[in-house]
Amino acid sequence: MELSNSKYEQLLDNIGVTIEQARQNAIKFVNTELVKANWEIGRHIVEYEQHGKGRAEYGSDLLSNLSKDLKQRYGKGYGRRNILDMRRFYLMYQKWQAVPAKLNWTHFVTLLGVSDDTARKFYEKQSVLENWGYRELERQINSSLFERLALSKDKKGILQLAEKGHIVTDPTEAIKDPYVLDFLKIPQSHRMTEKALEQKIIDNLQLFLLELGKGFAFIGRQYKISIRNRHFYIDLVFYHRILKCFVLIDLKIRQVEHNDIGQMNLYLNYFRTEENVEDDNEPIGIILSAEKDEVLVEYATGGISNKIFVSQYQLYLPDKKELQNKVKEILLKNL
Repeated sequence: MELSNSKYEQLLDNIGVTIEQARQNAIKFVNTELVKANWEIGRHIVEYEQHGKGRAEYGSDLLSNLSKDLKQRYGKGYGRRNILDMRRFYLMYQKWQAVPAKLNWTHFVTLLGVSDDTARKFYEKQSVLENWGYRELERQINSSLFERLALSKDKKGILQLAEKGHIVTDPTEAIKDPYVLDFLKIPQSHRMTEKALEQKIIDNLQLFLLELGKGFAFIGRQYKISIRNRHFYIDLVFYHRILKCFVLIDLKIRQVEHNDIGQMNLYLNYFRTEENVEDDNEPIGIILSAEKDEVLVEYATGGISNKIFVSQYQLYLPDKKELQNKVKEILLKNL
C-alpha cells in the first residue's frame, strides 16, 4: 500500500531533522575535540619549557622547529603562529574545566588578542551569554564594548562585568553612551539626513541589534501613532524581551533640544496607555543624537517620570587606548 503524499512528506521532514541534528552534533563534537587537542598541545609545550629542555635544546627556535616538524608529519594547521596560540591558550586556561564549552577555537584565538585580563574575561562571558559568533565577538572588541560599559560603573561594577558579563536587569543597564555605528560606513564629514540615517540602520539591522545588545527585538520603523487626528511617526520601535517593555528610538543628526525630549515624553505616555498590555513594563525612550549638551539634557529631563535617555552616536571606532586608560583610572581608585 502506497503512502499518501502528506505522510511521505512528514517522513521526509522527520528524516531531514534527524540528519541536520546529527550534522550539528558532529560539528560540535569535532570543535570540542579540536579545542581539547590544541589545549593539550599548549600544555605539552609549556611543561617541556618548564623542565628546562626548551632553551637547552632549541633555544628561542623551539616553536619554529615544532611548527616545521609538525607540518611535515601532519600537514597544514601547525604554523608558528598557530603553535604560539596553542601555548598562549593553555597559559590562559591552565585547567581544562575552566575552558567554556560553548566557544570554538576561532573564539579563543580572537580572545587571545585582548591583552587585559579583565576585558578578556568579560568578552568570554558575554560570548557565551549572547551566543556570539567569532565575527560578532571581533566587532564588539573592536568597538570597545567593555570599556564603554565600564565607564558608567565603579570599580566593583567593572569587576562584576568580568565575572558575570553584562546582565540587563533594569533600563539603565540596557543603554550605552555612545553607540558606535561604524558599520554604517558613513564618512564623518558626510551630510546625512535623519531619513537616510534611519535607512542605513534598517539596511544594517542585524549589526544595529548587535550594538543595542541582548534582548532587543525589532518591531517597526516610522511607527505611526494618532492623537485626535494628529499623526506622529516614531523612527524606530523595539521590544526588549528581558525587560518586557517597548523601546522607542528617535534619531537626530544634530544636537538634542528640549522639545525633542518633550516629544519623546509624549510618545512614551501614548505607548504606556495605548500600546502596553497587562504584562508590559513602562516603555523606554532613547534619543540617539550626533551631539548633546549634558546640562540641557539634565534640566529638560528633570521631573519627568518616564524613562528617557539621550545618547550620542559616533560613526567611527572609538580611541581604544584612551578608553582603556580611563577604565584603569577607575580600577586604581581606592587601592
